[in-house]
Amino acid sequence: MAEVMGENGNAAQLARMKELHGILLEASRAYYAEDREIMSNFEYDRLYDELQALEEETGVVLAGSPTRQVGYASVDELPKLRHEQPMLSLDKTKSRDDLAEWLGDREGLLSWKLDGLTVVLTYEGGELAQAVTRGNGEIGEVITPNARTFRNLPLHIPYKGRLILRGEAIIRYSDFEEINRELEEEAAKDGDTEFVAYKNPRNLCSGSVRQLSSEVTAKRRVRFYAFSLVEAEGVDFHDRQEEKFRFLASQGFEVVEYRLTDREKIRDDIHYFEEKIKEYDLPSDGLVLLMNDIAYGESLGRTAKFPRNAIAFKWADELAETTLREVEWSASRTGLINPVAIFDPVELEGTTVRRASVHNVSILRGLKLGIGDRILVYKANMIIPQIAENLTGSGTLEIPAVCPVCGGATEIRQENDTETLVCGNPDCAAKKLKAFSLFVSRPCMNVDGLSEATLEKLIAKGFIHSFADIYHLAEHREEIAEMDGFGEKSADNLLQTIEVSRKTQLRRVLSAVGIPGIGPAGARAISAAMEQDPDRIRDADAETLSQIEGIGPVLAGQIAAWFSVEENRAQWEKLLAELTIEPAQTAPVSEGDPGSPESEASADDKISGKTFVITGSLEHFENRDALKDLIADRGGKVAGSVSKKTDFLINNDAASASSKNKKAKELGVPIITEDEFLAQFLTEA
Repeated sequence: MAEVMGENGNAAQLARMKELHGILLEASRAYYAEDREIMSNFEYDRLYDELQALEEETGVVLAGSPTRQVGYASVDELPKLRHEQPMLSLDKTKSRDDLAEWLGDREGLLSWKLDGLTVVLTYEGGELAQAVTRGNGEIGEVITPNARTFRNLPLHIPYKGRLILRGEAIIRYSDFEEINRELEEEAAKDGDTEFVAYKNPRNLCSGSVRQLSSEVTAKRRVRFYAFSLVEAEGVDFHDRQEEKFRFLASQGFEVVEYRLTDREKIRDDIHYFEEKIKEYDLPSDGLVLLMNDIAYGESLGRTAKFPRNAIAFKWADELAETTLREVEWSASRTGLINPVAIFDPVELEGTTVRRASVHNVSILRGLKLGIGDRILVYKANMIIPQIAENLTGSGTLEIPAVCPVCGGATEIRQENDTETLVCGNPDCAAKKLKAFSLFVSRPCMNVDGLSEATLEKLIAKGFIHSFADIYHLAEHREEIAEMDGFGEKSADNLLQTIEVSRKTQLRRVLSAVGIPGIGPAGARAISAAMEQDPDRIRDADAETLSQIEGIGPVLAGQIAAWFSVEENRAQWEKLLAELTIEPAQTAPVSEGDPGSPESEASADDKISGKTFVITGSLEHFENRDALKDLIADRGGKVAGSVSKKTDFLINNDAASASSKNKKAKELGVPIITEDEFLAQFLTEA
């Protein structure tokens, strides 16, 4: 059923409108409710503008039109609540001139439009009483326990009246990268081969805020930035929105950065944000311009979807025309083979761009790509290179029949109206990304600089098929230097790090190759029992291995079974040929520290059987793993948390108020510094 706003348009226009409805609603549902993206912002905006123009031209607005809807439909698990005031979207423009004309001779506040999840907070008597997500604009999800874990949110404020405000829950880029890094390290230590990095801060934030367990939210470092004060009983803001922002700041809220602007200086203010976004730590997809005069803004009223006292400014994407030279098919750990467009270099937003992801087969076919086509490229949100339009539209590009990494047969799969290319070979090296990630991790071969993202690129290019191939990456040095995120210096640094890792200990190699059940502790015990002889480990049977302390019959059987596979034995030998096996570490890395061979026996006696917990930064050891290794090599144990069984907590900040220090003091566990550990356990009496 259509809601008729004027005379009906022709059949072709109505058919196109219905088609656009389906496309845009599916994209919105994927983005808002499922935290995934099926099209670029550029493409969404283009189709949205096309639909809006057709509605204006025909006078027809179909029921449920994306131009009349706001947000997403709430999921079922969280409690629902209707907002006291509807949460509307903002009208938008990409024109600086339009923005200045909209403001007219009035004063406005220009601020960031943050890209996270909008949340409404209510305070009663100075206490946080309620937190609700935006939802569909009318009904949101109650996430009060989760909001209490936001890193910078005040739970108690000086103002004791009823306070309602809106803001954006976000995860900073720096925190996002740290979360992925920590999870990757934990997965590597645990031998987890299924770990998948989070895609982007916005999706992670949305999923984190809408958790059923606030414990999960607390671990995600979510922050809250206020952008609107809805209600504050009895406070005089002198008819200025800026006073509302100042009031919120006085209550302890972090407020979105803003600038007081007018028609004369708005272009300079936009330029300020335009420059800052290049290094900004908070995800943002544009700016918001708000009338500073509260009464005047309210007098403007609203449309069915937009308030008229504010407007969003989205960066007008800088477009550059270039020629498509190649499409590189990049295989990933999930088996997906994603197309990456390579074109003649162009300058965009101050940087040289020569590559852009095309995401999947559906988007590639929609663009009708062919080698030699003239294409328009841009940077989404001034950051991520994308193809905006294919000016030629030849559609001659062939979908590869074989995987670029393993040569296995490919197939096209369709899910939720999206076509993707997949490698059907279960043994494809690209699917073994987690195995390579474990191999280069700090507890294993410690190849700093070979992140999972870099490994994925190298595997996709066919440079890495086995562990030993990592030590032949120098053969591809020029191509690595040309990869995204690299350069001459970065490539050389990576190759140097790989060379350094050639000198290693047998226990590291044993824990690196991915034998089921074998972690650092087991690898250390086996290496010591086999007198650091890789051949003895390779040839040991299950009965022999089961005699090693800490290695039971089941684990012994898994180790023997792994080495009984000819492919694994060949990989073991091939890898060892690239390495120099050194004796087990028995001393700290700093020069002049105790740990000479003469003191080993007495040090072993002092450490053997004792349990240590390590926290805080270190000065004499490269990292905590180095200290853990030394303690374990001398018969001690390192635990992750303080308990009654802990003998010593090592912390260079013995006076800190950390949870581990507090626990140690409660239990009477001695807290010693790193220097005290060295003096007490690694020197002669």
